[in-house]
Amino acid sequence: MTSNNTNIQADYTTRINRVFEYIDENLDTELSLNTIAEIAFFSPFHFHRVFKFITNETLNQYVTRRRIEKSALDLLHKNIPVTEISLKHGFGDISSFSRAFKKFYGVSPTEFQRQNPNRFSKIRQLESKIGQPYPELEKYICVIDNLKNWIKMNATIEVKQIPKMELAYVSTIGPQNLGGAFQKLILWATPKGLMSEQTKMATVYFDSFKVTEPDKVRMNACILLNEEVEVEGKIGLTTIEAQKCIVGSFEISLHEFEKSWTGLFVWMNENGYKKAENNPFEIYHNNFNEHPERKAIVDFCIPVE
Repeated sequence: MTSNNTNIQADYTTRINRVFEYIDENLDTELSLNTIAEIAFFSPFHFHRVFKFITNETLNQYVTRRRIEKSALDLLHKNIPVTEISLKHGFGDISSFSRAFKKFYGVSPTEFQRQNPNRFSKIRQLESKIGQPYPELEKYICVIDNLKNWIKMNATIEVKQIPKMELAYVSTIGPQNLGGAFQKLILWATPKGLMSEQTKMATVYFDSFKVTEPDKVRMNACILLNEEVEVEGKIGLTTIEAQKCIVGSFEISLHEFEKSWTGLFVWMNENGYKKAENNPFEIYHNNFNEHPERKAIVDFCIPVE
């Protein structure tokens, strides 16, 4: 790839990252092709081609999916009316929201809630609200008990104020590309003297694997910064503002990450906390490849209200 092509690709990445941020912050507004193309400083025709090449979705498909998935997360983690959720995420009325949701997930929003009972923090609430036959409820309780035991045995949990953090990042879509994003970040950071034993890496999740297909999950591979730096190419700068978080500290194998995240969300529900709008993230305290058992020492952070 020529230097000119590399520069063009980096410029396009920066513009599309700006679009992702704008869409996430404005899901309750009209997000037309012309409006979003202006954010990216492309013509509508050119933006349509670039956006579909990067995301494998048209703008309308992407926006609709984000609205539905954000709605699904609210249905899972917030005890607010379905009508309020539909308006919050840009649907004009409850009937259009229900149609779009059912087309996407195959069930109505209320049925989606019923099928995902871990949104309730108490088993008594679960039994009275979802009305499942006893064997299904018993199986669910067993799963929840196993997750709670896993968290008790493998995590140290605190609810605390996280300080403001400055990060350099590479954005990526799909877990299969996360390792490559970290490699690009390290190659950029090393000659700048940003890599040391004290350097902390992080992953910020803009989507949840619980409601989003894995190959569409958007993430930032990040390095925590202790000084001001200039970035170029595909490297961006972002900030995680000071906020209250549930912080679960683990020493686990890579295949145990999903179980740990699920268990931490169960802990959140069981203890009466509500997820905030901000994105969950991981902070790594070691290189798992250097651990004798190839384990990651990691903090899982869930922003809460």
